[in-house]
Amino acid sequence: MTLEAKIEAVLFYRAEPVKKAELAKLLNTDQEALSEAINGLKTRLEGQGLCLLELGEELELGTAPEASELIEQMAKEELSKELGKAALETLTLIAYQGPISRPEIDQVRGVNSSFILRNLMVRGLVERVTDSKDSRRFLYQPTLELLRHLGLEKIGDLPEYEIVQQEINKFLETNEEENGGGIN
Repeated sequence: MTLEAKIEAVLFYRAEPVKKAELAKLLNTDQEALSEAINGLKTRLEGQGLCLLELGEELELGTAPEASELIEQMAKEELSKELGKAALETLTLIAYQGPISRPEIDQVRGVNSSFILRNLMVRGLVERVTDSKDSRRFLYQPTLELLRHLGLEKIGDLPEYEIVQQEINKFLETNEEENGGGIN
C-alpha cells in the first residue's frame, strides 16, 4: 500500500483532523516523504467527491467544494429527521458519561460513531472539546442546547443519572480489564 493510500485510510478512519507530525510517526515516515504523499493525495482527489483539507499542521478528509449544494441539501434533510436509535444511544452515553472520548463511545456501542457524533454536533446537542489531560485527544460533552431541548436545568437531572453513570463506568472498567489496558 502506498503512503498516499495509508494517509487516506488513517484520515478516513479518524474522521477528524490529524496533525502531520502524528501521521509521520504513525506511518513511520519523515516529513519530506509525508509532504510528497500529501501532495500526491491532493492531486489524486482532484475532481473526486472528496478533498484533502489542510489547516496549518492538521489534515482532514472532507467533501469536495463542488459537492457543497448536494451536501447542504442532505444536511437540511438530515436535520429535519428524528434522531435514530444509534444517535439516541450515542447521545445517552454523552449525556450520562460526558465528557467521553470517541474510542470510549465506540467501545460501548461496538461500532465507529464518527458519523453520529458529527450529526449530533451539527444539531448542537453535543460539543467536542480538547481533553485537558492530552491535548491531542477530543472529548464529547452535552451542550446547553441539549439541556434546553430536554427541559432540564442541569445534566444531573436526567432520570436515574447516578445509577446509569455507575453502570456505564462498570462496563468501561470491565472491558478495560478484559482488554488489558486503557482506551485512547
